Amino acid sequence: MPQGDKSSYTDKQKRQAAHIEAGYEQAGLSPQTAAGRAWATVNKLTGGGRKSGAGRRHASHPPRSFPNEPSHSPN
Repeated sequence: MPQGDKSSYTDKQKRQAAHIEAGYEQAGLSPQTAAGRAWATVNKLTGGGRKSGAGRRHASHPPRSFPNEPSHSPN
């Protein structure tokens, strides 16, 4: 798959990217910059295009812990 090929993305991801791209263009960014940022946003939100194999939609990393935030457990 060549770089920039969007065939491995779902229809929903393509719609999300188009909507995000329109917002960036409305904010005054060039079409090329808007498209790049839109796909970067979709990748961050969804983890990229389709991947083969069972269980690939599970979280690949454990939840982060933030040591400086107070816990939500009662005292």
